[in-house]
Amino acid sequence: MRTAIYPGSFDPLTNGHLDVVQRAAKLFDRVIVAVAKNESKHALFSQAERVTLVKKAVAGLPNVETDSFDGLLVEYVASKNARAVVRGLRAVSDFEFEFQLALMNRKLDENIETIFMMPKDTYTFLSSRIVKEIARLGGDISQFVPPNVQAALVKKLKTS
Repeated sequence: MRTAIYPGSFDPLTNGHLDVVQRAAKLFDRVIVAVAKNESKHALFSQAERVTLVKKAVAGLPNVETDSFDGLLVEYVASKNARAVVRGLRAVSDFEFEFQLALMNRKLDENIETIFMMPKDTYTFLSSRIVKEIARLGGDISQFVPPNVQAALVKKLKTS
């Protein structure tokens, strides 16, 4: 079984992320969307909340699972018997950072490949940070995130 891991903070999951998941699901037998614990980022949603949001958003994709991890990505990938990491690239500016990560991961475990995927061009401008800012300012984010994420984001911002 060809398993790929799509790691990220997903704070929150956007339609661009979802597009990459759907594309990866066509290429691999099993895709695990792995929500990372990232201490350096101040997440709006807890890791458990992000897992729940992702899980609901990918529920219609039979070969996609949601999980969480903490620590080295290569160790998590190996623990899931995966051989590929999927990374989304929105623009050329993403490439340099992602390329460095891919090379470092290869140095840590040469058996793990990184696959770069581009979302639809309509999502290339989209980022979780921008979506959160639009939502904070009362803007309509319905075209940028799945409905469950929109509802959670609006609720979270009202209570914070």
